[in-house]
Amino acid sequence: METKDYLLGIDIGGTKCAVNYGYKEGEQLLLLDKERFPTTTVMETIDAILQSVENMMRKHALTKECLRAIGISCGGPLDSKKGVVMSPPNLPGWNHIPIVELLEERFGVHAGLQNDANACALAEWRYGAGRGTQNMVFMTFGTGLGAGLILNGELFTGANDNAGELGHIRLSEHGPVGYGKAGSFEGFCSGGGIAQIARSLLLERWQMGETVTWCKPEEMEQVTAQRVAEEANNGDELALEIFDISAKALGKGLSIVIDFLNPEAIVIGGIYTRCETLMQDRMLEIIGKEALPNSRKVCKVMIAELGEQIGDYAALSVAASLLDKGS
Repeated sequence: METKDYLLGIDIGGTKCAVNYGYKEGEQLLLLDKERFPTTTVMETIDAILQSVENMMRKHALTKECLRAIGISCGGPLDSKKGVVMSPPNLPGWNHIPIVELLEERFGVHAGLQNDANACALAEWRYGAGRGTQNMVFMTFGTGLGAGLILNGELFTGANDNAGELGHIRLSEHGPVGYGKAGSFEGFCSGGGIAQIARSLLLERWQMGETVTWCKPEEMEQVTAQRVAEEANNGDELALEIFDISAKALGKGLSIVIDFLNPEAIVIGGIYTRCETLMQDRMLEIIGKEALPNSRKVCKVMIAELGEQIGDYAALSVAASLLDKGS
């Protein structure tokens, strides 16, 4: 009979944090409880994390003997080997915070840290769409664009935890700005990037004297990817064109990934999970033209299976990965 390994996962975000409680049993990972709280100042947030872990342990009668591991998912840059958060842009003031050491000293439980894209890759690989693969790429498609790489059955983080920063690849000399670079993969394939494409095409229409029923010139700065998606799903020609531009870039970027890494699966989360019908056909058309046939035919492009709960499972998956290493 399989034993239950009880775990805690900590998801540290720019606006909110969560502490998740669950267990691993065989090849299954179950989420049992969750506590959320806002991200505020550095010390207030760290205190809230420690207090939330205490609350969760008390609530579920967890001791350091039965709690097997604590996993932490956080935006980078960070040092996963040393367990240190190193000045992420979405966490002002988190300068060289030894979060793993703080947790291990306080609770006497082994802890581990991974950036959020790597943590999501672990979750989808072990418990989601990438189950059974040995070479898988997980790609975020949300506020920004990053990736986690599973190569030869292991998480690949690179020399200093910067592997998988696909958003920085330049796909065009000109285009929407993402990752500080015009025409980047993130510029074309992120929430902010889609909004930039929308503003550019809206401006073209207005300068030609045309009107757009779903957006007035004074509303241009409030345009979001969600609004464009709603209009595209209603059949609006301009909104469909905006998503077509993003989908072409997605196909081009994924072709580079397929040629370079030869994965069995590319799993995409975020906006793509909600807009697959708007993007899939054009994306696959471009991959068909751009990627090497032998690599293309063994690679499936799939939506993330864990959906809106991927952040919760990501942090728990970091904890579970510590057990896999025998830590």
